Amino acid sequence: MTDHNNHSNNKKVAILIEQGVEDAEFTVPYNGLKQAGFEVIVLGSRMNEKYKGKQGKLSIQADGTTTEAIAAEFDAVVIPGGMAPDKMRRNPNTVRFVQDAIQQGKLVAAVCHGPQVLIEGDLLKGKQVTGFSAIAKDIVNAGANYLDESLVVDGNLITSREPGDLAIFTTAILNRLGYGGKDAALPNEKDTSAEWWKLADAWGGSTKGDISKGLNTALSGERYSLEAFDKYLEKESDSEVKSVFQEIIGNKQRHIQKLETYLQRLGEKPSLAANIANQYAKVKTALTGSDDIYQLRSALGDVQTGIGDIGNLSAMYTDPVATAIFKEIYQDLLKSEQRLVELYRVRIVAQIQPPKPTTGASVSV
Repeated sequence: MTDHNNHSNNKKVAILIEQGVEDAEFTVPYNGLKQAGFEVIVLGSRMNEKYKGKQGKLSIQADGTTTEAIAAEFDAVVIPGGMAPDKMRRNPNTVRFVQDAIQQGKLVAAVCHGPQVLIEGDLLKGKQVTGFSAIAKDIVNAGANYLDESLVVDGNLITSREPGDLAIFTTAILNRLGYGGKDAALPNEKDTSAEWWKLADAWGGSTKGDISKGLNTALSGERYSLEAFDKYLEKESDSEVKSVFQEIIGNKQRHIQKLETYLQRLGEKPSLAANIANQYAKVKTALTGSDDIYQLRSALGDVQTGIGDIGNLSAMYTDPVATAIFKEIYQDLLKSEQRLVELYRVRIVAQIQPPKPTTGASVSV
């Protein structure tokens, strides 16, 4: 994207950095702002240090430090996430810099774990805020109203949740800094039908190939577990457990449909691994026993593997559509895990409880 807006050039934006920053959460706003013609200054804790991203893609030296930086010289401050904010919040100079920026009415934008810095500076009381789900309770405890939305704007504060929100987050920053006009061609922040992944890709986020790979990974997992649960259902004798298995099978079918439809929309096809996933499940489940408790534990193991895999995918791609599908699968898996473990506990307790003595039995002394 070329510079179409002359007003951009005299505006200066600070983007904070620390070791372990989520690569895309630094790269996408950084590139988006630079391509729009803003002066972007990278601020770390130490001058002579190479900062590396959590995913190993990013390696950059800071232009300066928050110790020497003066908030009055900037129009906006961007706080990316990952493991970096936990380090940023331990640097009193970084916290003071962000406090000054907020107090001076500068635009402050934080994504993912970024609001941890705002929490440290006691800056969230009474605000509408979002952030990564893992810090939702921390945000509420800091006196804010947590909203599970891709973009939350409260006065001069902009917050987003995860890599999937980055194109919307960056667009919101650009809009509020006065970048726009017909040449800019940025979608409306609230337009859920916009192809946000294309914008994120242009700013150094996930490519179509990356997103397709993620969708196929999820598709392999869901096809595998659909076949596995079909087999568990065949072997299961307990009607209550069968009912839960059937519900899980219904969820899997719905997830597969959504993943395949989105792949098709991107002009992509299911991978070889996704196509043979169910064959692999057939082989594996053929080797399992038919004992009901064993079935339940196998099913629980499959669900827990899925939770780990899909949880990782949910925070990997700068595409809101793929991220939303992954998060839906994740939530369904968490519910399935609870249902299965409740059934498992009831059956284990029944096995370990001693039989009750029959009434009227003689007791030997």
